[in-house]
Amino acid sequence: MRQKLFAALASIGIALGMGALILLLEGRQPFEVYGALVALSLGDADKLAVTLKNAVPLVLTGLSASLAFASGPVNLGQPGQFLMGALAATLVGLSIDLPAPLMAPLLMGAALAGGALWAGVAALLRHAFNMSEFIVTLMLNSIADLFTAWLITIGGPLAEAGALSPRSPAIASGGRLGDIGAFNISIVVMALAAGAIGYVFHRTRPGYEWRMAGQNTLFARLGGCPVNRNFFIVMLLSGALAGLAGGLLVMAGPYRFIRGIGANYAWDGVMIAVVANSALGATVGYGLFFAALQTGALGMELLTAVPSEFIQVLQAVIVLVSVAGRGYLSALLDRLALRRLTRPSLDTRADTARR
Repeated sequence: MRQKLFAALASIGIALGMGALILLLEGRQPFEVYGALVALSLGDADKLAVTLKNAVPLVLTGLSASLAFASGPVNLGQPGQFLMGALAATLVGLSIDLPAPLMAPLLMGAALAGGALWAGVAALLRHAFNMSEFIVTLMLNSIADLFTAWLITIGGPLAEAGALSPRSPAIASGGRLGDIGAFNISIVVMALAAGAIGYVFHRTRPGYEWRMAGQNTLFARLGGCPVNRNFFIVMLLSGALAGLAGGLLVMAGPYRFIRGIGANYAWDGVMIAVVANSALGATVGYGLFFAALQTGALGMELLTAVPSEFIQVLQAVIVLVSVAGRGYLSALLDRLALRRLTRPSLDTRADTARR
């Protein structure tokens, strides 16, 4: 655990150093730029609240990808599952009006179901026709994007009358997530979802079976694990997490389905899962870190005149350094640990020889 944490921090430190070098070559002051980035994303409670709210879709889509990758399935359908979860929450929010204690859980359940059902299509095709979920989930992303865009296009079946841009009407007020102090309730939901999936994955028998299948499917099958059933369950859970991310985004604002609501959240989540090496805890940490980078980017541009696109470059460098250097750093740390363990015996031999 310590070794992995050290490797992650070292990778981030190296990437930040490379980013500082880029800034110096451009005639910028790295400490000023990084200081503005930290101040504008974590400087006070309000800024921290915005960062955590922005982290919700990144963490949940990252967990969706990490859960799948660590358990065997190659689910790359987070963008489509995100959209279908957002759409499901919107449809229920437009159809039903209940008090908030009933309405909010209902919309979250709809979002979970929407994402799970969209992932379930890929799982069914894999089961029935042995079609690769890698290809199917990618193709379903385009279908979800085009389908939801058609629904809200001006004049479409879900478009708001009189709107000047593609969007749906607003959901009922009971389905809108408010704030606890400065912090949106979606942050609490994200934390509960991350804790629940982490507990199931690491502390239960199904989670153990998923981990075994992710490491060696043949070993898991020979050990009596229901590999096919677990594949289906993991795909549904992975899709549900991505769908929940979409639903929470609608419920926390803008309270409607709008064109481009998915932005790059889902693909960023996949990137975070890759950087975290599909470790659930690391996925949460990287999700918060990338959210802080993205939150502080625009304000950093205003204060330091450094383009916000620098953050995209920095994210890319972090990914490259983390993934490319993962094996080297682990090998280096293993050698250092082995040297520490063998050092006492070498010293003992030296003392014996001197006597």
